[in-house]
Amino acid sequence: MPLNLTKIAYGAKSYADIESWFANRPRMSVNTRYRPTRWEECIGGSLFWIHEHNLVARSKITGFEEQDNGRWFINLEPRLIPVLPRPKRAHQGWRYLKGEPPRDLAEGEDIGDVMPGRLAGKLEKLGLI
Repeated sequence: MPLNLTKIAYGAKSYADIESWFANRPRMSVNTRYRPTRWEECIGGSLFWIHEHNLVARSKITGFEEQDNGRWFINLEPRLIPVLPRPKRAHQGWRYLKGEPPRDLAEGEDIGDVMPGRLAGKLEKLGLI
């Protein structure tokens, strides 16, 4: 089973901003300083996007490419797949996603109002959700 990564959608003011990053692009990649040590296991997995302390979408990882300056591109399918939001703390760079990934939203499925990630995380720690 491939590994999944998480990354903050830095600079996105809304989910629509993240969608705009993927709109009409034949190729999508994310710039990062370090390649994951288990990078080969990540190919075929997904990069899950964190927005407002929630995992909100994913993109399939197609490969890794070293740049001339020693940094790396995480190459992604140029398609954003919305997922059922799940609380996730903010972090720098990427991290491996531990546990089961959130499920994809079905076509036309509406999630309604999403609870803010920080509040959902605190309620989850208390065993209330």
